[in-house]
Amino acid sequence: MVQFLKRIVAPILIIAGGALLAVVIAATGPELQTQSTAVEAPLIETIRAAPQTIRQTVTAHGTVVPKSESDLVAEVAGRIAWVSPTMVSGGFFRAGETLVRIERIDYELEVERSTAAVARAVSDLAIAERKFIRQEELSATQATSEQDLDNAKLQFEVAQAALREANVRQRQAERDLERTSLAAPFDGRVRREQIEAEQFVNRGQFLATLYSIDFAEVRLPVPDEELSFLPFSLDREFAAGGERPAVTLRARFAGVEHSWRARLVRSEGELDPNTRTVNLIAQLERPYELAGDAPPLMVGLFVEAEIEGLAVDDIVVAPRAAVQNGNRIYVVDAGNLLRFKEADVYRIVGDQVYLRNIAPGEIICVSPLRNAVEGQLVRLEPGVAAL
Repeated sequence: MVQFLKRIVAPILIIAGGALLAVVIAATGPELQTQSTAVEAPLIETIRAAPQTIRQTVTAHGTVVPKSESDLVAEVAGRIAWVSPTMVSGGFFRAGETLVRIERIDYELEVERSTAAVARAVSDLAIAERKFIRQEELSATQATSEQDLDNAKLQFEVAQAALREANVRQRQAERDLERTSLAAPFDGRVRREQIEAEQFVNRGQFLATLYSIDFAEVRLPVPDEELSFLPFSLDREFAAGGERPAVTLRARFAGVEHSWRARLVRSEGELDPNTRTVNLIAQLERPYELAGDAPPLMVGLFVEAEIEGLAVDDIVVAPRAAVQNGNRIYVVDAGNLLRFKEADVYRIVGDQVYLRNIAPGEIICVSPLRNAVEGQLVRLEPGVAAL
């Protein structure tokens, strides 16, 4: 009986003791304190809107080329008697300057022969004219036959034709004599030459390639969407007397960065269907005679061109990060609460965005925010920048 009671009572006492111990521990242990789970307002960077008038620019790249280029060819055959010292690659020359002389003696003799032929034709015509007049007088008195009169008239007409032909040959001979001297058609420079003194050349033979130095031009491919920022339209481009947009050309030459001022003068008037660009032509007058320390704008130089465009009012310039979540900007109101606003983007240039319809003084968030909620409380970085 005693053993039975031990087996029953002992476990009950153990359980009761454990429960009592748990109650004592719970009563004497530290109290748990609950904490709030409020989210701290994010810290953001902002700018204060300051609308201003911005002069638009369009950037393009191109290579300097001459306005005019032509081949110098021999207009008559003969031996080269003299070559100008400027007739070397890179040589400069002036308009009208003699560059090459071809031996003249054969053409001078041809002028003499043609002059003598004209004199002979004049004499023959005078004789034929007198005979014709005489035959007309005799025919009036019926002292000659109709056949003799017709023959005299025919000889007179043949003599007239022979004189005209002799005059033509004389002019041709004189022209060929003039062509023995080849003069420069413009102020220019020699690109390349294939000519030596004493060399025999044929009519039409290539002698040199020349290019003008009165103007330098740069062909600038501009995307079609960029044309809207320039002060002209392609259908009425560059009207006579109108203002030609200024262009600043920049290039690194001889280890130094240089710039030149040019003007936009025309476009090629066609849209490239592959690149969607229109080629605009910038022009600089007298590129080898520039004032100051600027080096000449040499043919073949690769340049960056900044074309001056339209002046646009009420533009706010902001970092590109100001446009978020598609096409939206976040502005901060007086209570430091976020407000959403559809962005009126005029243009994006590099890492900057040009915004319109922004009130002066509006505070624009330029920090990227994920999962932003309208009306969300934010904290501003000390000091609000203004652009």
